Amino acid sequence: MDIKYGYIQGEDKFFYLLNLIDIFDRSIIDYHMGLHCEAKDATALLRKCLIKRNLFEEGAKKPVIRTDNGPQFVSHKFSECCEEIKVEHERIPVKTPNKNAHIEAFHRILEDECLKINEFKNYEEAYRTVNEFMEFYNNRRMHSSLKFMSPKEFYNLYFGEDTTNIQIRV
Repeated sequence: MDIKYGYIQGEDKFFYLLNLIDIFDRSIIDYHMGLHCEAKDATALLRKCLIKRNLFEEGAKKPVIRTDNGPQFVSHKFSECCEEIKVEHERIPVKTPNKNAHIEAFHRILEDECLKINEFKNYEEAYRTVNEFMEFYNNRRMHSSLKFMSPKEFYNLYFGEDTTNIQIRV
């Protein structure tokens, strides 16, 4: 889980993207986009992602959540949330972004294929464009690390869901 900033040229302001990636299938399970990003946004996103992956129920094997040491992640609110829902929170050492390589690689893709090539007039346009990119990234963008499948195709193939239209590319 990490934060990326975007810029709205027409309003001369930044927006925040808080993304949670599943390192198994490289999908962005969900994200928060807004003009602020606080601990409450990080806790809400974490809960939402666990629900989406059916990991919120009692007894479900919880993933390890890896973050940097941003204020949202070192806050008491985020720590209490992780403790309450029984998720191990691993913070990487300061100045070691390579320890969070999967989300950093995604942020590079997001920057190169979405944020850098668009000049947003307003927040609505930025929101729409980012949503379209996230849908493309998860459902249609091929990944060499996933045998040239999209995250959705890879996830569905592994878990035996909706495999009728999947073409494995070699």
